[in-house]
Amino acid sequence: MKKSQITPEDLCHYRWISQPVISANGQVAYVEQTIDRAKNEYNTQIRGISLDGTEDVALTDGTKDSSPAWSPDGSKLTFIRSTQAGKGLWSVHTEGTEPSMLISPERKIMNYVWSPDGKYIAFTSKVQMSSAQSPTDKSAEGAKDESARQPEGVLRGKVYERTTPKAEGSGWWDGQYSHLFLYEIKSGLIKQMTSGLWSITSPVWSPDSLNLAFISKQVQEAGSDPDLLHYTDVYMVSVEAGSGEVEEPFKVTDSSLQIAQFSFTADGKQLILIASDRKYGSGSHHQLFTLPVKRGIPRLFAPELDMHIGNAALGDMKSASASPSPLISRSSSQPGVYVLGTHHGNVDVYRIQSDGNCEMITNAGEIDVYQYTISADEETLVVAALTDKHPGELYTVGMRSGKMARLTHRNDEFMAQRMVNVPARVEFTSSDGLRIQGWLAIPALTKDANSAEIRGAKAPSSGIQIEDELQSDRKLPLILQIHGGPHAMYTGTFSHEMQTLLAEGYAVLWVNPRGSIGYGQEFARACRGDFAGGDYRDLMEAVDHALATNTILDVSRLGVAGGSYGGVMTNWIVAHSNRFKAAVTQRCISNWLSMYGTSDIGISYVEGVIGGNPAENAAYLWSRSPLAHAHNIETPLLIMHGEQDYRTPIAQAEELYTTLKRYGKTTKLIRYPGSNHSLLKSGKPSLRVDSFEQVNAWFNEYL
Repeated sequence: MKKSQITPEDLCHYRWISQPVISANGQVAYVEQTIDRAKNEYNTQIRGISLDGTEDVALTDGTKDSSPAWSPDGSKLTFIRSTQAGKGLWSVHTEGTEPSMLISPERKIMNYVWSPDGKYIAFTSKVQMSSAQSPTDKSAEGAKDESARQPEGVLRGKVYERTTPKAEGSGWWDGQYSHLFLYEIKSGLIKQMTSGLWSITSPVWSPDSLNLAFISKQVQEAGSDPDLLHYTDVYMVSVEAGSGEVEEPFKVTDSSLQIAQFSFTADGKQLILIASDRKYGSGSHHQLFTLPVKRGIPRLFAPELDMHIGNAALGDMKSASASPSPLISRSSSQPGVYVLGTHHGNVDVYRIQSDGNCEMITNAGEIDVYQYTISADEETLVVAALTDKHPGELYTVGMRSGKMARLTHRNDEFMAQRMVNVPARVEFTSSDGLRIQGWLAIPALTKDANSAEIRGAKAPSSGIQIEDELQSDRKLPLILQIHGGPHAMYTGTFSHEMQTLLAEGYAVLWVNPRGSIGYGQEFARACRGDFAGGDYRDLMEAVDHALATNTILDVSRLGVAGGSYGGVMTNWIVAHSNRFKAAVTQRCISNWLSMYGTSDIGISYVEGVIGGNPAENAAYLWSRSPLAHAHNIETPLLIMHGEQDYRTPIAQAEELYTTLKRYGKTTKLIRYPGSNHSLLKSGKPSLRVDSFEQVNAWFNEYL
């Protein structure tokens, strides 16, 4: 079969696989996301497959079903169904009966979890609170909807008093708090378990089903500003409390960590935390900590381990966030904690033991494991993962044999018709001695694309070997792609964005400069306070290395592109170098002074990553702003931004665009309506496709 290149429109043909869960009898339920081109929206359906790969069938009949979970006995599957009224909880029996609603969508469920004994379901939902309901925490009060007290038709402004009244992805704060509720399976009664001017996330049951623990930030000190404090704590409430007033939660941790996820140990006596001590702000690794449930001082579970716990990999082919973890082993033969680990360009599942022993479970080359679950007998691990040749699918790993095998094949039919250009790893030593890692992908170059296709480098040290007759007339333009963060990581796995560029005939280089997660704590913190210093050199030296080791690349036709932190680095590069002939900056930053007061993370990001604030360090922040140097830009620059971006507000793009036009530079501004910072990962399908087409057209015109 003759294969065709991947095009921007092919985005609509993928099937995104996520959220695997295994029942007590070994059936795997998972979520499949597809695109409805006619409605320009995403559909999600829950499917089921046996561990041997047979009977891959639909388990629900909706188009907005997600968050599957098996009852402890495996007799029923629950899931969240989204409607115009909100998110409700539904259930379907394994015998294949029609789904039935357990909790009304009016409850607007955020997430939920079964109790181990199967008697309850705990869930979180937003509640409109007033200061009178919880007078102890005045500092958390922030939004006052003055229009609610006016006669119908009379509008008033909304008043905000909190430091950060907006958040990327959710917009301006509505004054609501997420709280914990308990649904009793037998009676159908719902009880509110927490109340106050604070929110809770990540409810976790104790193994005996008597207590519920959750993550929250409750500031008690007078005058403290919760928006400026980065710690979170684990609290616990008893399920058997009386039916009267809401019980006061018991604080387990000591407000010394920013806790991301946690689990109880098998005996229920300890907590295992994935948390950051924030020693280096956002550049701090997530580590494993343990402490008694009766309260204590958290201690490192594996003190010698220098690896980020969790998934810090960026990409455009993941439809859901990383799995809750850690997962605690209950096996005496294989004790330990199962976690995701971000390390040297891959994300794998690791088993970490209290003695510090760390074992990689999914050792399969280029891989990005973004979700995982373990069978009840702990014999089989099921992971959702990207590889270098394929979009996300489910894989099984035998815990004794270590054998990894594909479980689902939902993308096979489509991918069999498309040509995938597989990248090769490249490594070099920077001018100041750091080892820098990345990937270089070369588009197929042979005369017959169905025969001996050139997929990528044979070895990083020797460069890419191309047949002699092609070298003289087929030199390729090279595009440098820069990731966001900066504390994130590229992998060598399948990316629609990269493949569409390769399909146009461009070689693509992407690297992890200093500041990236995955190469040790010192490497991750190395860019903080040194923006456009060592990180800038790493990127430019990566291009130098690629050109020096690959004669097929055309030194006269270089492009650069990036989003978020990659956008600001793109801006900085073209303001300080004319070697690139075309550039694309997406959801960028151009001015650290205005970024400070308009971004939802402006204070922490500018003070932490760049260093300083406008009141005390205005001259320094301006000198490090690409806008201050924009008049030097000669490279044609395409600027793309979502209008609802609160992480890097669209004013950052507008300031840059206006300055470039004022100085007569070649530029274009594309605004995407109704789109936030995650446009390329989860925005409207038509806008995602358009963004890829616009990038291709820009590079085609100027490269």
